[in-house]
Amino acid sequence: MERTAGRELALAPLQDWGQETEDGAVYSVSLRRQRSQRWSPGQGPGGGEVPRPAACDAFLHYRTSKVRALRAARLERLVRELVSGDRAQDPGFVPAFLATHRAFVPTARVLALLLPPPPPPLPPGVEIKKTEGRDLSFNQNLRAVVSVLGSWLRDHPQDFRDPPAHSDLSSVRTFLGWAAPLGAEAREAEKLLGQLLEEAEHAQEEEAQPQARAGPPGAAQTPCAGCPEGCSQEEEGLVQEGPELLDFGVDEVAEQLTLLDVELFSRVRPCECLGSVWSQRDRPGAAGVAPTVRATVTQFNTVTGCVLGSVLGPPGLAAPQRAQRLEKWIRIAQRCRELRNFSSLRAILSALQSNPIYRLKRSWGAVSREPLSTFRKLSQIFSDENNHLSCREILSQEEATEGPQEEDTPLGSLPSKLPPGPVPYLGTFLTDLIMLDTALPDMLEGDLINFEKRRKEWEILARIQQLQRRCRSYCLSPHPPVLAALRAQRQLSEEQRKLSREKGSSPGGSPGDPSSPTSSLSPGSPPSSPRSKDPPPGSPPASPGPQVPSTKLPLSPDLPGPRPLALSLSGPCIPLLGQQGSEARVIRVSIDNDHGNLYRSILLTSQDKAPSVVQRALQKHNVAQPWAHDYQLFQVLPGDRELLIPDNANVFYAMSPAAPGDFMLRRKGGARHTNSVSPT
Repeated sequence: MERTAGRELALAPLQDWGQETEDGAVYSVSLRRQRSQRWSPGQGPGGGEVPRPAACDAFLHYRTSKVRALRAARLERLVRELVSGDRAQDPGFVPAFLATHRAFVPTARVLALLLPPPPPPLPPGVEIKKTEGRDLSFNQNLRAVVSVLGSWLRDHPQDFRDPPAHSDLSSVRTFLGWAAPLGAEAREAEKLLGQLLEEAEHAQEEEAQPQARAGPPGAAQTPCAGCPEGCSQEEEGLVQEGPELLDFGVDEVAEQLTLLDVELFSRVRPCECLGSVWSQRDRPGAAGVAPTVRATVTQFNTVTGCVLGSVLGPPGLAAPQRAQRLEKWIRIAQRCRELRNFSSLRAILSALQSNPIYRLKRSWGAVSREPLSTFRKLSQIFSDENNHLSCREILSQEEATEGPQEEDTPLGSLPSKLPPGPVPYLGTFLTDLIMLDTALPDMLEGDLINFEKRRKEWEILARIQQLQRRCRSYCLSPHPPVLAALRAQRQLSEEQRKLSREKGSSPGGSPGDPSSPTSSLSPGSPPSSPRSKDPPPGSPPASPGPQVPSTKLPLSPDLPGPRPLALSLSGPCIPLLGQQGSEARVIRVSIDNDHGNLYRSILLTSQDKAPSVVQRALQKHNVAQPWAHDYQLFQVLPGDRELLIPDNANVFYAMSPAAPGDFMLRRKGGARHTNSVSPT
């Protein structure tokens, strides 16, 4: 016990103590210090007249209590904890379970364990006696189940979306029909069923009338968000009718981009961001996985494509004309920053830093000094050198300026003095979640579900939900002409981008060659002189942004971005993609086949030999592991080269530490890359 008179001691409110096991479940144990005020004998409120200030006789007691949090258990024990757990001791268990359960168990299985069977019908004339201990306990259990279902229906309604019958929701409605027929939970279930049926009806109407998609503007019908095919105008000679996007003012364009990003981000279902869910997006037959995240990806690609198309698309533009377009996009990016829209800001910067635009040496040389300075400052937000640490710090500062906000704040009721947003770059959170999914196991010894992993995932998902609530404070109205221009902006194909790059290349070097004068200019660090034709010495080449075809998803968790996370229950941090650590790093491995460049992240340690890396990579790609001996491992090097990793080599030490951590599996005996090299 600690005590002091008149002031508090600087004591840690919570201290880790260890862990303990009970009934096959593992709990983490902490000690919590709670303050309680006491009064000296004969003094205090209600103890008669106080002759002198009570503060002189008051002193503080600190009571220490043990706090337990479930760390790992079997599924049945986890579900039982939903009902019988102490929410005062572990308030984060229920929201963490409901937000992440789909990563390790279907909703139907949870409901089968959670919902008790209905009581047997009573004979006529028999009344229910609620005074018996068994019945009282049963009623308490019912109330706990109803409370969990209420949180579930309110916070994660899409878990019950299972067309056409919505059988999981039917089970919930049946239970609430006899357990709490007049409660708010039963009304919420009926309301959700109506919404799901209405969605199905709208989907049928859209399938019957596909032309209706191009009708009135708005977030739900904006082709940039949900209709990538409507934005991919790659036909040769296509002429855009009406004003171009850059014909509008900087504020107009930035505000409409923010409007689209706000509405798309607000509709993101956090559970779709889980690494185990998002990593399945490119599997065969997984086109419907994570649709709300895919919508943000499509919008991100659209903005990037608009920048590329407006700068590179018009034929015959002179360097000063392209410079004007670059300057305007820089001003739009700056306005997005002022609007606290980090999503479109990242998309615009990615396009300006991409290879097709980055090698426009004469155009960048014609850009004025002030826009170049602005561009340099904006580029530092997403700098790869500090793993986007600046972006994370800025985002945290932007959140802090709003102050606290209640979860149930109705839309449109926020005080107008609070700044809106921010809208984050979702790729940062996707990266964090992929890293957690890669580094932490799903199961622990004894077939226990690693719920500590789910808690860490929930911390990130809760941040996303908090940002979604803060985005309610934006007050932007759609401007149809700008949205129409955004929809009509020509998108360049990969061939057209390559052709534009070839036409604009200066003599003396090839694009992408760091040694050539043409490619040594980095838009992220442009020339110091507005008319300078030579790049600053030591300027590194720009990192290409998300500029792949629309069938691929550039906003992926494999993009570099987050600072290292504490990815283990105890111990050091795990290095991120491309970062060499003392004992481990995360690498990306793809398979050389007809399915495109689909990368999977795995953790590489200093003890891993090539066969084990190949086996784990095949497992990540859902390829039969007995075929591991049929594959060879190559590291992808800059300059379109590859490094062959010998079959029995230690991959950690055989790889090139200076190159990105990208690898490829290729069948033995297949066509070998012409620029393949072997380690010396």
